[in-house]
Amino acid sequence: MNWIVGNLQNALDTWNGKLSEIYMLVTQSPADFKGGAIWNIILNINGALQAIGLALLVLFFVVGVARTCTNFSELKRPEQALKLFLRFAIAKGIVTYGLELMLAVFKIIQGIVTTIMAKSSFQASAMTLPQSIIDAINKCGFFESIPLWAVTLLGGLFVTVLSFILILTVYGRFFKLYMYTAIAPIPLSSFAGEGTQNIGKSFLKSYIAVCLEGAIIVLACVIFSAFVTTSPSVDTGAATVTMVWKYVGELIFNMLVLVGTIRMSDRIVREMMGL
Repeated sequence: MNWIVGNLQNALDTWNGKLSEIYMLVTQSPADFKGGAIWNIILNINGALQAIGLALLVLFFVVGVARTCTNFSELKRPEQALKLFLRFAIAKGIVTYGLELMLAVFKIIQGIVTTIMAKSSFQASAMTLPQSIIDAINKCGFFESIPLWAVTLLGGLFVTVLSFILILTVYGRFFKLYMYTAIAPIPLSSFAGEGTQNIGKSFLKSYIAVCLEGAIIVLACVIFSAFVTTSPSVDTGAATVTMVWKYVGELIFNMLVLVGTIRMSDRIVREMMGL
């Protein structure tokens, strides 16, 4: 019977470990992740792409001038020349200091995440197998334990799979932050042209949305922690197989709620903020 109990508890331990890892990821800066080795690579890519971004900035600016000005005489007007100069200067500043801008946005949103966690006193609640379930399993005979093996095997497998789906989603968000940072000079250069500036706006909106996913993930974990304050109900009057099946079913349902919410965090942010 120890194998049956151990299988379920190992699955719960995996779940608890992944929740703790989520807590670490949402509070960690990309610059500190894995000792900063990945971040250094991203900085090198960003720096290399700045030269391309500046070249594209000139191209977008020239195309924008050609579209907005029907003839060169319009460029002699002081207000038009000043407008074009300011657009070019601002676009140049965005490309040159785009990394600092993005880091500032990230720090602001990390402050939101920290505030949510502090005010909710969030802690990754460790889920354990109820003692009543353990006692009931240990009292089972050999033939009665056969269906329990199937139930616990399937339940443990589901919990383990949900744990990895959960952490993969959070890692995916983390990797998107790296990708946005690395490629930033290219889309930001589009601010130089009036007709192409929507590319840059879309990029910044998408980046803000990815950063805000961290706040939604924390909120989901906070709500889940309150939701499962009490363990799933255990029907001690039912047969052992039925008792374990009901417990595992309710447990998986609760986990599906959290996994589904975190999986939809990007969609929730875009619906909330219109990004």
